[in-house]
Amino acid sequence: MADILTPALGESVSEASIAKWTKKVGDAVKKDEVLVELETDKVSLEVVAPADGVLAAINAAEGDTVVPGTVLGSVSEGASAPAAAPAAAAAPAAAAPAAASASVEIAVPTMGESVAEGSIGTWLKKSGDTVAKDELLVEIETDKVAVEVSAPAAGVLTIIADNGATVTPGQVIGSVSASGAAAAPAAAAPAAAPANTGTAQAPASAHLSPAVQRVVSENNLNPASLSASGPKGNITKADAIAAIGAAAPAAPKASAPVAPRADQPREERVKMTRLRQTIARRLKESQNTAAQLTTFNEVDMTNVMALRAQYKEVFEKRHGVKLGFMSFFTKAVVQALHELPAVNAEIDGTDIIYKNHYDIGVAVGTDKGLVVPVLRDADTLSLAGIEKGIGALGKAARDGALTMDQMQGGTFTITNGGTYGSLMSTPILNAPQSGILGMHNIVQRPMAINGEVKIRPMMYLALSYDHRIVDGKEAVTFLVRIKELLEDPARALLDL
Repeated sequence: MADILTPALGESVSEASIAKWTKKVGDAVKKDEVLVELETDKVSLEVVAPADGVLAAINAAEGDTVVPGTVLGSVSEGASAPAAAPAAAAAPAAAAPAAASASVEIAVPTMGESVAEGSIGTWLKKSGDTVAKDELLVEIETDKVAVEVSAPAAGVLTIIADNGATVTPGQVIGSVSASGAAAAPAAAAPAAAPANTGTAQAPASAHLSPAVQRVVSENNLNPASLSASGPKGNITKADAIAAIGAAAPAAPKASAPVAPRADQPREERVKMTRLRQTIARRLKESQNTAAQLTTFNEVDMTNVMALRAQYKEVFEKRHGVKLGFMSFFTKAVVQALHELPAVNAEIDGTDIIYKNHYDIGVAVGTDKGLVVPVLRDADTLSLAGIEKGIGALGKAARDGALTMDQMQGGTFTITNGGTYGSLMSTPILNAPQSGILGMHNIVQRPMAINGEVKIRPMMYLALSYDHRIVDGKEAVTFLVRIKELLEDPARALLDL
């Protein structure tokens, strides 16, 4: 008997919940076959069979909370061996029919690091249809990417997983039978010729993925007129988007027929992605745990903007990266954290853990949701190093390629709502951190300068902090220190 154990869940992750068992008690399993999926507040994990045999017991049901080392179930080793004998005996008798109707399985491909499952989109063919090798069959959607699945061989399609079904990497979702594959194309060949003479659009539309179909339908594009740059002559989403600009002059003619409002659904119910569920859960847990308070200040960005304008071209030529405001803010934050260590600490039970390293989380908005990758050892980086690091993390976040190591272990977070036009906000702490700095939009405002009213580029700053560990005096001092360093950038260079 081999136990199925909950694996280590990663740094600062103490528990997980059972998402789904892929087998039931009594099913035969193979060693390293995925048996159960676990969800943490950061990623999904797969637990595999420790040995060949039969799933003898399930100790934790779907939805239960488990910790590392918990026995989830057990596998009776070798219990499937007797069942194999009859199958082996029957194999010679079945060999002839099998050879006559050999089929190739259609399996879910790997969907990216830390992506444990996806949902079947719309099948472009139905069971019984004849398909060609490498013809696009279906698109699988995950919380990060969309993966296209093509026919592994020519033949007749059989669909196992229906539209909308949840699937995992390696799962068989259908098959292509070689029986009749040779005859079907031959019989279809005469019919194909007149079909092509009638319309050139039908074959093109048959190979459009759901993502491409959406772009084509929303922009009234003709698939037959699109250039195809994808494999096997398929039209990609990029091809469709490129055609939108070319068709722009004709848009007014196409916009005449407008569907009446009554034809559109007034409500639409969509299941939250796993990433969005995790974001919602963690933000609410942060509010429920910490004594959150926000203090505000404003900073005159005149000197930083002048410095950036003076050196941005030389900076980009020298370092190969643009000089932005985030590097100045990161430098100011690190120096303020040096002086006020409580803001760089966290609470663990009845202990306070003071961090002597400065790993700054940078909030990045993606089309899937908000993620916070971590810039390691920011105190050792130059302005150029900070800009390069933030740029690389932002690209990885938008591409859905962030790793677990890049997402955990931060000591303080910076979020910039100003990129979207936010004037002021009260950011929520990124637990278990004790502080988060909110940057906002730079707005020209009249300010009193030495008794005179002058127009200055001003930005509101917001510091949300955990009042259990950071006192009001420390929080205000921290924010004032950042203001001083930004309004007089020479202070940072002179360590004043």
